[in-house]
Amino acid sequence: MKTKSLVLMSLLIAVGAALYLVIPPIAGGVKPDFMLTMMFIGILLFPEVRSVFLLGATTGILSGMFSSLPGGFIPNVIDKFITAFVIYLVIITFKKLAGNLIGATVITCLGTVLSGSIFLATAIFIFGIDLSFTGLFLVVVLPAVAMNGIAFFLIYPIVKGLVKRSSFKTALSN
Repeated sequence: MKTKSLVLMSLLIAVGAALYLVIPPIAGGVKPDFMLTMMFIGILLFPEVRSVFLLGATTGILSGMFSSLPGGFIPNVIDKFITAFVIYLVIITFKKLAGNLIGATVITCLGTVLSGSIFLATAIFIFGIDLSFTGLFLVVVLPAVAMNGIAFFLIYPIVKGLVKRSSFKTALSN
């Protein structure tokens, strides 16, 4: 793994963390996670196991540190790690779909649903946090899907254009 790749992944995660910090909590201390959007962009740019591991672990730890839900650290780490590898498998399996903007946006939306579901299930069923899964899914996860989809749709072409003009070696430059 090259230093340039690590720098670009770090920048994506840093932008995601900044966006995550400015979004206020919606219900029960839970808030939409724009770090997912950046993690998905990173996975699309660097679809290799080591990169996915770093992106999932880093995003999970940072999301957990910034979580406004009491006890939200472990559910964030678990959900980001699992989501990163599931999305990686989806991207590898459906390369053609992931190669266009609409397909990649759909994958991002599905990844957000998966991430939110894993987070809520982990927080509620494993750690016993007293929240309604269905209520939070409707109030937090579905709006997060819409926001992440729109953010991805706007940000990914910009990142894609910048990467193509630079000397970064990514999946887009192959």
